[in-house]
Amino acid sequence: MGTWHKIIFGDCRSMEEIPDGTVHLMVTSPPYYNAPFDYPDLFKSYGDFLQLMRDFGKELFKKLAPGRIAAFVTDDMLVKGMKYPIVADIIRTMMDAGFRYRDRIVWRKPEGYIRISRRSGVVLQHPYPMYFYPDNIQENIIILQKGKFNYDYVKKLDPKLKEASKVSIQEYQSNKWYLNVWDITNVLPLEGRLEQGIAAFPEEIPRRLIKLFTFVGETVLDPFLGSGTTTKVAKELGRNSYGYEIDLELKSIILEKIGYSPCPLTDDKIEIKERDDAQRLRTFLQKRVQKQKSVTKSKKGSKL
Repeated sequence: MGTWHKIIFGDCRSMEEIPDGTVHLMVTSPPYYNAPFDYPDLFKSYGDFLQLMRDFGKELFKKLAPGRIAAFVTDDMLVKGMKYPIVADIIRTMMDAGFRYRDRIVWRKPEGYIRISRRSGVVLQHPYPMYFYPDNIQENIIILQKGKFNYDYVKKLDPKLKEASKVSIQEYQSNKWYLNVWDITNVLPLEGRLEQGIAAFPEEIPRRLIKLFTFVGETVLDPFLGSGTTTKVAKELGRNSYGYEIDLELKSIILEKIGYSPCPLTDDKIEIKERDDAQRLRTFLQKRVQKQKSVTKSKKGSKL
């Protein structure tokens, strides 16, 4: 069975291309608020970030089908010495938009893959009380729901689609999906990878969520598409998808990841649309990242 996928380059605060109530699952990782090595100075203030979430939340609530799930992969952010409660604020913002807070899963990364800093080393330099700062090896997967799901939907489903969507109990148990802590290796910031310079999440996260919360042939949305991971996985699992990405500079990366071809060899259809509100951000952000790294390196050098 062929699937369809629509990639729109534009601001997800307006998702006019999606009919109301037709999305069965939203999976996304919003831009990490001014993360030093991903999005430095992307937002003028934390208030601007929260306003984006408020505007987007209202639009998302309209597009999601009744009873269905919105999953945010995110975490609190340390920026210039200040910790921002992003997880709590997104939960509250989405509840204000009408969503029900259903669950929170902790995504735990391998201990050896701490990406940015090892704050715990402060105690090694100053072994006294008040110098403790833990290293972060986790993020949160926030699960929200639009009302409650009517399980009569499953009973009325086409038997073939129902069977094709069945969750593998062996996979469910052996990989411990049943816990609220998921051990998954993060996408490492290696030179030469397709997602270099992009805060991409591992394919395993949308794969689990799509299998757990949608049926074959349903529609998945990622409003902050990034490198295109969610669309790629949805396509592989026989789901349709919408993807919004404001940064037009990511177009070639997305198309490569999802295997776009103007003359596809399969029944899958991919439509690309560029709106006037699309921006070009990657070059700006990469310059800011290099500046941030230079500042950090010079600070370390001055301490030697």
